[in-house]
Amino acid sequence: MENKKTEAQLLKEKLFMERKHGGLVLSEAELSEVQAYCEDYKAFLDDAKTEREAVTRAIKMAEEKGFVPFVRGTAYKPGDKVYMNNRGKAIIFAVVGMETIENGVNLMTAHIDSPRLDLKVNPLYEDNEIGYFKTHYYGGIKKYQWTAIPLSLHGVIIRADGTSVTVRVGEDAGDPVFCVTDLLPHLAADQVKLSLHEGIKGEQLNVLIGSHPFRDDEASERVKLNLMKALFEKYGIVEKDFRAAELTAVPAFPAKDIGFDRSLVGAYGQDDRVCAYTAFTALLDAETPRRTAVVVMADKEETGSEGTTGMSAAYLPNFLKDLAECFGQNGRVVMSNSKCLSADVNAAFDPNFPEVNEPRNTCYVNYGAVITKYTGARGKSGTSDASAEFAGEVQHMLDKNNVLWQTGELGKVDQGGGGTVAFCTAALDIDTIDIGVPVLSMHSPFEVTSKIDVYSTYRAFCAFIAS
Repeated sequence: MENKKTEAQLLKEKLFMERKHGGLVLSEAELSEVQAYCEDYKAFLDDAKTEREAVTRAIKMAEEKGFVPFVRGTAYKPGDKVYMNNRGKAIIFAVVGMETIENGVNLMTAHIDSPRLDLKVNPLYEDNEIGYFKTHYYGGIKKYQWTAIPLSLHGVIIRADGTSVTVRVGEDAGDPVFCVTDLLPHLAADQVKLSLHEGIKGEQLNVLIGSHPFRDDEASERVKLNLMKALFEKYGIVEKDFRAAELTAVPAFPAKDIGFDRSLVGAYGQDDRVCAYTAFTALLDAETPRRTAVVVMADKEETGSEGTTGMSAAYLPNFLKDLAECFGQNGRVVMSNSKCLSADVNAAFDPNFPEVNEPRNTCYVNYGAVITKYTGARGKSGTSDASAEFAGEVQHMLDKNNVLWQTGELGKVDQGGGGTVAFCTAALDIDTIDIGVPVLSMHSPFEVTSKIDVYSTYRAFCAFIAS
């Protein structure tokens, strides 16, 4: 006998919202696509642990797909692919669409910087015959998480003669690694009484880099001398060259699958390279779009989006104006008619710490890309807060393309909060909303994402580009 649904059951199906777990609604074929996509994603994470490396890797990938440097005044046509490299630390990619650019562009903005330990301007010193680098942490971190883990060194040094040298040590097999030491529990009676915030101080995040002295019985600072000798032989630098350098210590471990079912990705720097990668690869894979599509990979979000390579800088509006001029159009009009998906992550619900979330308005792993209508702290401080009209438009677009998605808010109202680059594009008179991947252990040296959510976010950007 067939069990008929009651009137209440039918009404609930019609009126109530239902969350959909990707592991239950995606087909086996789709789940195979999820796994394959994330293999390439992990390789990107391993090659792009800094914003400079992310730009370099992205240019290589783009040029293989036919992208060329943008040239002002060029008569571009639909299907043309261009990029604009901003100082090697931020970059814009664009594919010219079939519609007149006066109708606006479909813009996706993400950031490629992540929390880390930057070396100070005068970093190298010796203390009790041990060599260290002094650091100044970059972005919001829990300082204790950066002790007693293997670190690699990345960056660029400008030598006195004006030449530059790229540094990447600690990633390849056979490379040495570095670390910040921590206090053993046997002697930590006083330390453990401190708060997590105070247990490790910023000035204690000194990176251990060596201990052998230079073999001379008269010289002072022999460990430092021996280290500088090694650096001079490898890179041709002297100590004063550190004053014109950008060097950073990041976790040395590679991206890995997590779980017996390999359903998750664990890696450094997924905030926000996961959204940069998904938006960028969606652009690479797109056919000639109806509207011109633009992807921005920005720097400096973790410190406020300031500086020449941050989203608050002039390079994005300048690029859009220059692109508009290529078609004889007004850049201000183009921006006013544009739409933006601010591609940034949100905090996934963690059952170990449920007290910081309001469960009806948080996002969960494996439930797809997360739309964050507003960010900010407490009273929405620092948010652009997307309009109802644009939020509805984006949600309809995702549903039309069968994209797995959810909504989320960054914690309870009075718990804290955070921001994205959305306010930067909104300030250009561009409708903007945040969409991205839920993340566990955000801003830690080893962040965790769901592969289903990563792939769903890629599909969301594909749908936006095609819209």
